[in-house]
Amino acid sequence: MGARILKVSVSVLVLAVLIFVVVTPVGPVPGFLLGGTETEVPAAWGDTRSIDEIRFEVSSGLLPRVVIIWVVQFEGDLYVVGDGKSGWVGMLDQGGSVRMRIGDKTYSLNAQRVKNNLVPILEAYQGKYRADYPEIVNSFPQAMESVKSAGVFRLSTKSEKFGQSDPSDVR
Repeated sequence: MGARILKVSVSVLVLAVLIFVVVTPVGPVPGFLLGGTETEVPAAWGDTRSIDEIRFEVSSGLLPRVVIIWVVQFEGDLYVVGDGKSGWVGMLDQGGSVRMRIGDKTYSLNAQRVKNNLVPILEAYQGKYRADYPEIVNSFPQAMESVKSAGVFRLSTKSEKFGQSDPSDVR
């Protein structure tokens, strides 16, 4: 009887670990669970230079996709950058609702695709991470070349409105 309980307990534990690994993002593998405590978006983000990675949830359809990505602050706004062929970039494509987790805090935001003046944002992005991740950043195309292939998104509060004339012309 005791061996049977132990066997069932081990099976349940293994199943729980497998489910956790499948639904949470691990490295470059996306997951489905973001976690954290829903928190009001601050009026200003403050200094974000020490924040290397965020968990980022994009939802398009039935299941959300949660990825671990880098974030950069440029002229007071937060931006995320991804390869244009990346799954989450494709899901977000023209922008929309997202959730971002920094530490234990989760923020509901809008992501607006940036199509103009990308070079300074991409340079800030590469500059932020070059010192700590030189091999990765040095493998990126230069900012001017990245303009063609990068998906760059400005993160804002849900109530913030983008320019009336051209919502893609963010800064």
